[in-house]
Amino acid sequence: MPLAATRRSLFFLRKNPRLVVRPFPNSSPPSPDRDRGGGNGVRCGRHRPPRGGGCGGGGGKQEEGGGGGSGPALGGLRRLPSAKRRSHAVVLRHALATSELDNANLLHGIKARFDAVGLEVPRVEVRFQNLTVSTDVHVGRRALPTLVNFVHDIAERILISSHLLRPDKHKLVILDDVSGVIKPGRMTLLLGPPASGKSTLLLALADKLDSQLKKSGEVAYNGMALDQFCVQRTSAYISQTDNHIGELTVRETLDFAAKCQGASENWQECLKELVNLEKERGIRPSPEIDAFMKTASFRREKHNLVSDYVLRVLGLDICADTPVGSDMERGVSGGQKKRVTTGEMIIGPRKTLLMDEISTGLDSSTTFQIVNCMRNFVHEMEATVLMSLLQPAPETFELFDDLILLSEGKIIYQGPIKHVVDYFKSLGFSLPPRKGIADFLQEVTSKKDQAQYWSDQSKQHIFVSASEMAAVFKESQYGTYLEANLSSSCGNKDSALVLPRSKFAVPKFSLVRACFARELILISRNRFLYTFRTCQVAFVGIITSTLFLRTRLHPVDEQNGNLYLACLFFGLVHMMFNGFTEMTMTISRLPVFYKQRDNFFHPAWAFSLPNWILRIPYSFIEAVVWSCVVYYTVGFAPTVDRFFRFMLLLFSIHQMALGLFRMMGAIARDMTIARFIKPWWDWAYWISPLMYAQRAVSVNEFSASRWSKVSVSGNMTVGTNILISHSLPTDDHWFWIGVGVLLAYSIFFNIMFTLALAFLNPLRKPQSMVPSDAGDGRDVHINTDSNKNTIGEIYENNDGFEGQTECKSKKGMILPFQPLTMTFHNVNYYVNMPKEMQAKGVPEKRLQLLSEVSGIFRPRVLTALVGASGSGKTTLMDVLAGRKTGGYIEGDIGISGHKKEQRTFARIAGYVEQNDIHSPQAFVEEVMALVELDQIRYALVGKQGLTGLSTEQRKRLTIAVELVANPSIIFMDEPTSGLDARAAAIVMRTVRNTVDTGRTVVCTIHQPSIDIFEAFDELLLLKRGGRVIYGGSLGVNSVDMINYFQGIPRVVPITEGYNPATWMLEVTTQASEERLGIDFATVYKNSYQFRNVENLIVELSIPASGTEPLKFSSEFSQNGLTQFMVCLRKQSLVYWRSPEYNVVRLFFTSVAAIIFGSIFWNVGMKRESTEDILLIMGALYAACLFLGVNNASSVQPVVSVERTVYYRERAANMYSSFPYAAAQGLVEIPYIAVQTLIFGLITYFMVNYERNISKFFVTRNVSNPYGLAEILMLFQSSTHNAIGISLWKIGLVPYLHVPYFYLLHVLWNGGSRLDTYSTHGICGILSRIPGWWIWFYYICPVAWTLRGVITSQLGDVDTRIVGPGFDGTVHEFLQQNLGFEQGMTGATVAVLVAFSVFFFSIYAISIKMINFQRR
Repeated sequence: MPLAATRRSLFFLRKNPRLVVRPFPNSSPPSPDRDRGGGNGVRCGRHRPPRGGGCGGGGGKQEEGGGGGSGPALGGLRRLPSAKRRSHAVVLRHALATSELDNANLLHGIKARFDAVGLEVPRVEVRFQNLTVSTDVHVGRRALPTLVNFVHDIAERILISSHLLRPDKHKLVILDDVSGVIKPGRMTLLLGPPASGKSTLLLALADKLDSQLKKSGEVAYNGMALDQFCVQRTSAYISQTDNHIGELTVRETLDFAAKCQGASENWQECLKELVNLEKERGIRPSPEIDAFMKTASFRREKHNLVSDYVLRVLGLDICADTPVGSDMERGVSGGQKKRVTTGEMIIGPRKTLLMDEISTGLDSSTTFQIVNCMRNFVHEMEATVLMSLLQPAPETFELFDDLILLSEGKIIYQGPIKHVVDYFKSLGFSLPPRKGIADFLQEVTSKKDQAQYWSDQSKQHIFVSASEMAAVFKESQYGTYLEANLSSSCGNKDSALVLPRSKFAVPKFSLVRACFARELILISRNRFLYTFRTCQVAFVGIITSTLFLRTRLHPVDEQNGNLYLACLFFGLVHMMFNGFTEMTMTISRLPVFYKQRDNFFHPAWAFSLPNWILRIPYSFIEAVVWSCVVYYTVGFAPTVDRFFRFMLLLFSIHQMALGLFRMMGAIARDMTIARFIKPWWDWAYWISPLMYAQRAVSVNEFSASRWSKVSVSGNMTVGTNILISHSLPTDDHWFWIGVGVLLAYSIFFNIMFTLALAFLNPLRKPQSMVPSDAGDGRDVHINTDSNKNTIGEIYENNDGFEGQTECKSKKGMILPFQPLTMTFHNVNYYVNMPKEMQAKGVPEKRLQLLSEVSGIFRPRVLTALVGASGSGKTTLMDVLAGRKTGGYIEGDIGISGHKKEQRTFARIAGYVEQNDIHSPQAFVEEVMALVELDQIRYALVGKQGLTGLSTEQRKRLTIAVELVANPSIIFMDEPTSGLDARAAAIVMRTVRNTVDTGRTVVCTIHQPSIDIFEAFDELLLLKRGGRVIYGGSLGVNSVDMINYFQGIPRVVPITEGYNPATWMLEVTTQASEERLGIDFATVYKNSYQFRNVENLIVELSIPASGTEPLKFSSEFSQNGLTQFMVCLRKQSLVYWRSPEYNVVRLFFTSVAAIIFGSIFWNVGMKRESTEDILLIMGALYAACLFLGVNNASSVQPVVSVERTVYYRERAANMYSSFPYAAAQGLVEIPYIAVQTLIFGLITYFMVNYERNISKFFVTRNVSNPYGLAEILMLFQSSTHNAIGISLWKIGLVPYLHVPYFYLLHVLWNGGSRLDTYSTHGICGILSRIPGWWIWFYYICPVAWTLRGVITSQLGDVDTRIVGPGFDGTVHEFLQQNLGFEQGMTGATVAVLVAFSVFFFSIYAISIKMINFQRR
């Protein structure tokens, strides 16, 4: 940022006498508006009155800054009153008190202060020469991530690495031999159509290209190659993707970035040098500038002035204390989140800024403000900025000095912006009147749009390709000048001082402290999660205590001892599973970590250390809660020392589990894959942490004196017999061995976690955009997520494409519909007053967001809904469309004269949301032609910001999804946001065609160009507070709207060629109202324009004769069966194209089956003793539970992704929740069946169960996939945990109940140890379950599954067995101890079917009744 970058660089420059070149006392700084050798020299604030809102203004008493030469650097600051020293707002108000409320005077004053003492600002020049970036890709259906292609890719990689196969891929050139110079002190704009290589160029300059891309050529900073210094600390790349921790506020996010990047570090030393020089020369600096610099140098633990300055410059001060938010948690808007991304990177001391489409979601006024502030920074502080913008407004375009124009990976122009129009005129292309230059430049390279700009009408236009334009540019005067510039040596010799070598900006201790502070905030924000987990611990502890109540257990014999041992083991398993959510939390935060790690915010260990250390108190709390609830209630050894040893052991295993799951999350890096990685150490006996924990806890209990009674079955004590019978040690030192090993594992896992963070990169999945069919000549787009952007485009012959598209578009819009008019009169909307405002003393109970809004939306009329950020545009659309889920609505809304009924309205209305939410695995095919997506008809949508479609393609798809439903009324929320000029023109052309068919369309719009704005017929203009200030016709060239506002006294008239939309927003700001002394809403209500609208509302509120209100026989357009079939087909495609879910789970099922079979090798037919039977039962139980838990947890990420898509589609009344839920459940069955078959075939024969075909197909259960019972149990597991996603809003909470749900299964039915010979269940014999808990046994799905599996395998076996307290047949043993009778298979299947139906019903009802997306 301006301040931090200046501070650090100047401090180093002062130590080099060669750089002190400006002789004192010549300290007059140049004007910020001077022409910089090609700059336009235009005053930034032209046509722009002061911006209203949260930026503050001048006024107030001046700060006493203190003399520049009066003592230490902070002397003046220390003399400030403490209250004022804390008031950053006062200092900022003075610093930014200009007519434009920008940073021009502040930077001018800082620069003047440096110039006064002879210090020059260092500069960074970036050069790239012969830069080529390419990659090898699959093309067509071969590139789609289907299950077959996934397996094919794995086999292909193995064969290629073994040199048995040559790769069969196509080479894609993304950047083709480009060269250029980014000069300091000049604003450079990077422009180009989608897929031209803009993002790839920025990434190459920032040294952030994906390792899979092939790069050749040179990139140098001040003549130094990228490997000679730390690029990440020299340049800041601002990405298109907004990855932030949603729980942090905007201010906290920027504060953390400021601490990590040293935004306030070394200011004191710099100021000390500066003050000493001023003292020598007798210079007294400006009090405001001195106060600002000294306050900025004052380090604060929470907030600092630099953060407040960036917040003010980016217009984020009004939402500084608002959480950033996430997909499911409400936070700042999309445009504000984009500004947070920008602020996070520019707050540090970087002199080079590479900014990738930072204006997405911003209105033109805010974009102008940000670019203007960046321009001031560049011109005053000699910074280097390369900025990519999608739709720069003309006034924003004029702020830049230089331009780089890319097309198809080639540079077709680089030079001064003021010469670009003349250059293209020399090529035969002229700029039409009322056409923005940026729009013209992005369309002139397009084959579809180029002809309209051909200026020589005497000659027939012949398409000039990008390659031809690039060749012409190299031969032009600009190309030869660039070549000469590149051939000369770099004029800047300051490399050693400007370019840092170290990775981190501040000492490592400061970085660790910042990470600790952030982690404490996150723990506080997630206190519900931790409280919920602690309550779960207490709840399960109470259940355990009442199940193993001490009044029913007595330490007198081995049978009771086994129950004590089972309870101890359950406590260990419980504590281990309680760390399960650590994996989910880790994976959810990895995107932010990778971004900050790659930008050298902090090292990996600075992130992992707080995660480890700050979880120690929580491990202690959980150990204390479980111990206090369970230990004495159950009746373990009552001595105090053994109680605390028990607590220490639980603490140790919990720490080990946290480290284990944390490590697994960092290694897997993907929620779906991570769900399949289970701690196989449970079976690998000697390296199993659980084994050491069981040994320690068993020794702690059974070596107590109360177990020293001599056993009736031998000469040893009861305690010793119990330990030996389970192959457990008897020496007391095993307790300390167990604790030591668990703590060692905890350290080891956290070290591995740190190493995984340090060396592993995010999972990246290249995605091809394939042509509609081979050889069709359409465009081929290739997406790769080398930072998430479309990086290349192959243009081939596409003659006749445009005509085909138009034909299909028209064909798609001729479906029958009923033209409808919407009227709304005096609409008010209120929400409950936010608690933050109530805390500030606001007495009202409700906050009004819309105030008496009236208007008409008519057929064949395209209406623009415009207003500044926060004016209520989206709120009004949500109210009219019936999308609000809360609040209070007043007023009259009618459809063609009849009262609006929401149940029927959804059938005839479409709503294009601002967020582009689609199923990642869906094809574009069905909606391709409507918005010119034919060329990518078979492309996958992909995950936003990662794979699949680019931003502008996703936006067009969002629009097409609503248009294809053939609605009569269409609401569009920011349809051109995130689109370049050509894509926006495509969208608006589609919208215009839609309107011309007789539909009613209304759009909110942020930063329209002249072309887009004047494509609308009528305008509804809102001001902040949700009040209307204009409603009615725009007129030709916006003349009606212009005449209305120019008719208001003292309103600044529009200048010729200026954008009417921009002018309209500028003259109606809050600052303009204060200057003019009027309220535009009041003026409108007293105008003829308002009376005309009122009269028209009255006229259209009367139904036409013979018409009736809209009525439909059903709520949905299709019947239930059709809905189900469509949903099932979609879900089938989603699953087929989710190899990371299905292939991986089948692979791990196979591996787990082999491990499982080897553990229980050949035990199935051993029936000589009760121990043999218990071991067989343990094998059956372990098989049931293993895959059940895996399926339950692994399905949650898949359902979670689809949930947001379902919310959008349900709001549009596409289908009912029951067909959707049925499809979601049934699509699992084929994969479950395959999973069952794989596991069953492997384990059935390895374990050597009875070779009976009926027992194989009817018996096996959830994880021992041997039959119907098992398939049903797997289905229950998947459905049950889909319920968790549908019932919980917070992303981590659904994962909490998975381990606890199955721990309760373990408690009643499970095996106590799979690595020894006691696998008969924790509660053991059915008769030992207390009567008050027996009901749970009969409503437990796993219990019924076990009943069916065990009786089918052993229920008809009459082999005689002998064991402690038993002598009889296997059949009698099951009947006596478990109550299992032969012939229970049918009942078991019926009960499991009933459970499946029950879980499915709960899931369907929950997704129908519950919606966590609040609007």
